[in-house]
Amino acid sequence: MTVRELQDKILKLKKETNTAILAHSYQAREIVEIADYTGDSYKLSVDASKTDADNILFCGVHFMAETAKMLSPEKRVFLANKNAGCPMAEQMDKDLIIPLKEAEPDRTVVAYINTTASLKTVCDVCVTSSSALRIVKALDTDKILFIPDCNLGSWVRAQVPEKDIKLLHGGCPTHAAITAKQVLKAKDEHPDALFLVHPECVPEVVELADYTGSTSGIMEFAKKSDHKEFIIGTETSISEHLQYDCPDKKFYPVTKDIVCRNMKLTTLPDVYNSLLGIDNGDAFEIIMDDELIAQARKCIDEMIRLGG
Repeated sequence: MTVRELQDKILKLKKETNTAILAHSYQAREIVEIADYTGDSYKLSVDASKTDADNILFCGVHFMAETAKMLSPEKRVFLANKNAGCPMAEQMDKDLIIPLKEAEPDRTVVAYINTTASLKTVCDVCVTSSSALRIVKALDTDKILFIPDCNLGSWVRAQVPEKDIKLLHGGCPTHAAITAKQVLKAKDEHPDALFLVHPECVPEVVELADYTGSTSGIMEFAKKSDHKEFIIGTETSISEHLQYDCPDKKFYPVTKDIVCRNMKLTTLPDVYNSLLGIDNGDAFEIIMDDELIAQARKCIDEMIRLGG
């Protein structure tokens, strides 16, 4: 069966099952092409809450599907590949954060959206990479514990020096693997290219950027820019998507090794088999009780209140 034939079967099945397919921007091109919505994790969860579909099939990682379920508890939410996790989301838990809250009860816990629902239950406000700076500035407190990504936290702290922002050692191993040496080599090879970087990268890499922003921000900047060449400092699939969207421009991954293995676990056959399994119980459904949803949503609702 060809890719196109399988895509056609998926398009037919999603209509028959009244399912909306959500694909994170790091997914492969053949998955993005059959998705109803694409983008960053939080944007996709908001999109899911607005659709009339009864079922949501998330092509991403586990915490993203959890967030979609929290914002759409009345819908059935499925993860296309049950083994797709997120090392950053899973590296901290409540047992680590609760003692820190007890030691400094006046310190507001700011959680990156890339955290589990369980951890969100003990956090005060959630942020995305695009809203983190705005939310931290809007908080009526100067004492903050930013988790789990110390690189994103460092980027925020550098721009809000008036606030006391405490960081823990954590973050995205994929983005943290990008080095300044690799960036300088790419800049030497492509001297006319702008360097666009995600704030999950280490500070010495971010310092070399012409633009720093979320995945969606990077893509939007590249599409609107008058420049014709770009070095992309995030997951390699973004360079591919941008090349499709802007064939008149050139996009270079800062290194070919910046691949999120968890994102790449999801395949087109996974999407097809998940749709086949929705009605017979074979698809991997996100199950969360009402209490967990209510507690975990508090920090997301606070983010929304603050304009996130």
